[in-house]
Amino acid sequence: MRLQIAATLALFITLLGCAKATVDPPPATQPGELTEGSSADPSPTGILDEDSFAALHQLTEAEAPPLRGQTIELGGGQAYLSLPEDATAPVPAVVVIHEWWGLNDHIRHWTDRLAEDGYAALAVDLYGGGVATDPDGAMSLMKAVDPANAQAMLGAAHEFLASDARIQADKQAVIGWCFGGGWSLRDAIATPRLDAAVIYYGNPVTDPAELAKIEAPLLGVFANQDQAIPPAVVDELAQALEDAGKSIELHRYDALHGFANPSNAKYDKDAAADAWAHTRRFLAEHLRAE
Repeated sequence: MRLQIAATLALFITLLGCAKATVDPPPATQPGELTEGSSADPSPTGILDEDSFAALHQLTEAEAPPLRGQTIELGGGQAYLSLPEDATAPVPAVVVIHEWWGLNDHIRHWTDRLAEDGYAALAVDLYGGGVATDPDGAMSLMKAVDPANAQAMLGAAHEFLASDARIQADKQAVIGWCFGGGWSLRDAIATPRLDAAVIYYGNPVTDPAELAKIEAPLLGVFANQDQAIPPAVVDELAQALEDAGKSIELHRYDALHGFANPSNAKYDKDAAADAWAHTRRFLAEHLRAE
């Protein structure tokens, strides 16, 4: 019962944070519709580069290269899996958690980006197929999330990445933005075996007793102009982690909530590029180091 109450309270805090951090909706038409099992030549977009990653979000559906991943069945729902080219097991893996908009093509592009960087990347869908294009729709979808079901889906993702014959991941991380950033931290609490967790401007858990359960190294990316998660809240997270005997690598930017999303009017290319560089280095240190 205590766990259920704690999970419900954590979800309420996440809802409150994302509601305050109003961001412009993604484009009504999402570029690059999913093609089952398709593979895109990475050279036209070079999505590891921030300029090209941003440009990818501006292409029309006709102009966009096909997505490189595929939709799979997972935990009674669906997920988007993207694998590195010519990878052989074991492959380090990353579970990807969407923003409050849902599993849209922006998140699929992020998943492909991680795959191009050498990781088996699996984007979970915590909305059961729902995708929002306006804040009211996003709020409705987010309110409908059952915390226990969401954590079960994340557990299924970790199990899939460990057991799938193509992957057999011996090291795993989790990454998320906004709604997904909050869930990235919660997944680190619920899954001590994780090797790394990356939190982009997610509303944090600040209970030292809960944070004490974390074993994974943490990377936090936050925006100093974020009205929902202001610097004082980030300071509270850092202090709570210290009280729990844990630590976090923090990077703060003079930017707004959602600054790493090129389809967001509040996108900040320089901040996004720097945050991505730190994320790449952090994941490599903890997933590839011998």
